Amino acid sequence: MNTSFEEPHTFSHWVRAWFPVAIGILVIATESTEYFGADRTSGPLRWVWEHLFGAVSNGRWGMIHHYIRKAGHFTGYGLVALAWLRALWMSFPRFTFRQDSALALLATALIASADEIHQTFLPNRTGLARDVVLDCCGAIMMQLVFFLFLKLTSRNWLERPI
Repeated sequence: MNTSFEEPHTFSHWVRAWFPVAIGILVIATESTEYFGADRTSGPLRWVWEHLFGAVSNGRWGMIHHYIRKAGHFTGYGLVALAWLRALWMSFPRFTFRQDSALALLATALIASADEIHQTFLPNRTGLARDVVLDCCGAIMMQLVFFLFLKLTSRNWLERPI
């Protein structure tokens, strides 16, 4: 059976496959600057929070702000991992889902590590190994949710082995 995965890949196929990965990396690179340090995001995020949920004390805001930023790590890197997974799935039709997933996790971990190393050189940022672990947990969780979604919603997903 000749599926679209066995056909030659055109330039537009490669762009469709890898453009989301490039956008994800660009977003991470942008957020890794000193302009997105906790000292600069606190004000705007607090304004949004207080307009949605009401006033909050300074002490409580510190904790909320911390959790918002960590949730951003978890979710953002989870989405980047899904972009990697999609690109690998589209690019290497002979790979299994597990192989693509492992490579996507590795790529996400490398980006997360590079991001944290870069942040150690910025005056208002810190590079933390635990953030890399959090980022990888987000990547694993998003891939697991996606895998379960595929298993529950499709009988023979793209006719490729899992």
